[in-house]
Parts: sequence; C-alpha cells; structure tokens
Amino acid sequence: MPKLIPQAELDAVLHAVAQFPEGGAVEDIGGVLEVKLPRRTLQRRLALLVEQKWLTVEGRARGSRYRLPAIINEARIIEGADKLEARGEAYIPISSEGEVIKQAVRQPIQNRRPVGYNRAFLDAYRPNDSFYLTPAIRQQLRELSHSPDGQRPAGTYARQVFSRLLIDLSWNSSRLEGNTYSLLETERLLELGEATEGKDAREAQMILNHKAAIELLVEQAAEVGFNRYTILNLHALLSDNLLADPQACGRLRAIPVAIAGTVYHPLEVPQVIEECFQHVLDTAAAIADPFEQAFFAMVHLPYLQPFEDVNKRVSRLAANLPFIRENLSPLSFVDVPERAYIDGTLGVYELNRIELLRDMFVWAYERSCARYAAVRRSLGEPDPFLLRYRALVAGAVSEIVAGGMDKRGATAFIKRRAAEDIPQEDRARFVEVVETAVMNLHEGNIARYRLRLSQYQKWKETWR
Repeated sequence: MPKLIPQAELDAVLHAVAQFPEGGAVEDIGGVLEVKLPRRTLQRRLALLVEQKWLTVEGRARGSRYRLPAIINEARIIEGADKLEARGEAYIPISSEGEVIKQAVRQPIQNRRPVGYNRAFLDAYRPNDSFYLTPAIRQQLRELSHSPDGQRPAGTYARQVFSRLLIDLSWNSSRLEGNTYSLLETERLLELGEATEGKDAREAQMILNHKAAIELLVEQAAEVGFNRYTILNLHALLSDNLLADPQACGRLRAIPVAIAGTVYHPLEVPQVIEECFQHVLDTAAAIADPFEQAFFAMVHLPYLQPFEDVNKRVSRLAANLPFIRENLSPLSFVDVPERAYIDGTLGVYELNRIELLRDMFVWAYERSCARYAAVRRSLGEPDPFLLRYRALVAGAVSEIVAGGMDKRGATAFIKRRAAEDIPQEDRARFVEVVETAVMNLHEGNIARYRLRLSQYQKWKETWR
C-alpha cells in the first residue's frame, strides 16, 4: 500500500508556494518551508500537488516554477493561522464566452430583460447529434476519469471512495445553497449524527438529506437512471422535512414559483411542466456520452424548475448518475466558488447560454478527478470479495447492532446468515469478514452500516 503523506506536510508546502505569487523554484520554496524536506522529497510533494491541481507549474527541469492556480492566486497567508484567506472574489478560470456571460448576469437586475421558459431551447437539442461539450472536452474528461473498474458492476468506483464522496458531495452541494456548516462539522454530523449547536436545524437536515440521496445513487447504481423513479425519489430525499408542503416532496409542482436574484420566470402551467419534464428525462436517457449526459442534466433540470424547490440540488446529484453507473470519477463540486456556480446557472436561465456553466463543470470535474484518484491510491487495490458481498456484510453488521446481540448470539447469527445466503466456498471467509467488521466497529465508522450513535452505544453495553 502506498505510504500516506501527512496532510500537514502538504499544507506547509502550499503555504510556502503562496509566498511567491509569480511562481517559485524548488530552491526558493525550500528556503521558506517551515517543515524542512530533502530536495527530492520536496520535488515529489510539489509534483503530487500539481497532479491534484492544488498547484500549477511552468517551465521544465531546473526552470520549473510553482504557484497557486488561478482560483487562489490572490491569496495571502494569515500569520499564525493554518489557512488561506482570499483577497477579493474567488473565481475559476473562464473562457472569453464565459466572461461575456458573467458580465451580462452581473448587470443590475433592472438592466436585464425579463424572460420566461424557452421551450425551443430544449426542443432544439438532439441526443447524440447536438453537443454542449466539444469533442476535445469530452476526450479530456474521459482521460482524466479513466478507471480500471470499467468492466466491474455499476457503482464499484463510487463504493471504493464512498466515505470521502459522501462527505465531499454532501458538504459542497449544501455549501452551494448557502449552508454554513464547515467540512469538519459536516463530517461529524454524517459519521456521528451530531448537529452543531447554534446552527439552523434546516442546515443539518439539508446535509443529512444529501447523505440519503447519495446512498440511493450508490446502493442502487444498477437500477437508477434518468427516469421518473430516480429523479422524483432524489427530490423526495433531498427535500425531506424542508418544504412548507410535505406532499410536494417527490412531486412535480402545481404552483408558480419565483427565483430571487434573476429576471427569469419559470413555467406555471402544470401540464406543460409535466410534458417538459418527461422530455428532459427522455432526452437525457438517450445521450450516450456520460459527460454530455451529466452536463445536460445540470443545464435543463434547474432551468425547467420542475419542483417547488431543491431543483439545483437534484441536478447536481443527477449529474453523477452516469459517472456512478460507468465507474467514472464522481463529481463532488470540490472548491467550486458559489458565485461562479450562480453566474453559470443565471446564464442558462436568462440567456440560454451554457458556456460559463460549462467552464465551471469542466473545472469542477478536473478537481474531483484529482481528489478521488488520490483517495484510490491511498486505499490500494480493492478486495473483490468485499466488493461482491459488501451489502450482505453491512446488513449483517447492522442487524447485530440493531438487535442488541451479544458475542454468543452474534456468532450464531453470522453462521446462520452465511448458510442461508452465501455459496459454500465463500462461507468461511464471509464469517471472518463479518466478525472482523463487528470487532472493529467504533463511533467513527458506524455510518458505513447506517447505524445511529444511540444504537451503537446501547449495543456496546450488551457486547460481552
């Protein structure tokens, strides 16, 4: 298994590089580095950070100069603080077309022309003939997301990085909605079920809803897709306990909605909403390229606004459907600035222009690919046995804890479950795996088995 590099060491390298806004050579960076590293070690750390897209490099060999990428190249170090603080607005590198859209949607709202839903925008799209992503972009993303799991069952890749994906996507998608939970607070909520004191209860609910929706996508990877069952249930899970009308969860809207901060007015007639919703699903389902399919969903689901609320959240998770199905790197919107996401979405709403949202999508996917490639390397090659029996192992562990079994009862239960559900040649290994999983249970990993902290604590009292 590859040696894990301490995060503090990588952070120290980033802080050192930040002191050279125009780029620094290896010697320059080493000279200001708080944690002294041998030159070759420092070179390897810099190469890793470039691969993960935390740094960019210009030049070659001894002429190489490293610096922070565009999104944080205005950053400065706060003395005594282990973080970067941005001067001005964080944004992403964008194309000239994206810049035009950005300037247009930044105009005062009174200077922008009110518009309604343009059905021709959807009707003009022809699956596998029309493309929002150029051939070069699609090829670039495929090369970045290449996975050795392509021939394995749907969802194999996502299951390998599930713990990290669950936190990343829940936090980032919630953050893009204005949620104020930090990454560590999100991790504690998802793993231990502990909400942060002083925070709005709706924020915790939003994050927990993301967890449930992501679990649906991964656990039912072979069944979900661009169909009514998947999208309606995604909405039901993401909107649970957040809508004024509980019956609106998982249902297409029958009332008008208004969107703050835009001159766009969505459709109001329920029959037309229904027709367009089905058209969006049918079109998305017919798209062969997974990257084009994902981006199409991010464009047209929010634009239609088929639900009373939570439309963008549905689109962000729906965009992961083709990636999970085809064992490609998931998209978790790592580091995406909220303002860049909003501007790109407004470009679709008000101008039917996709270029700025496309810039954001491509940049975000590149960051996600780097994140999960590093996670996979740290995990090593997955055990095929564990992949095959993952659901049965998790179910057995969950039943043992929820049932309050002691060691004698658990031993008998595991053997009985193996005899009922597992082929003869795999039973001994299955018993060993489940027993090991139960012995290794702790507060930090019980979410893997969909257990609540209270269940775990009660069970621990009986585990003798």
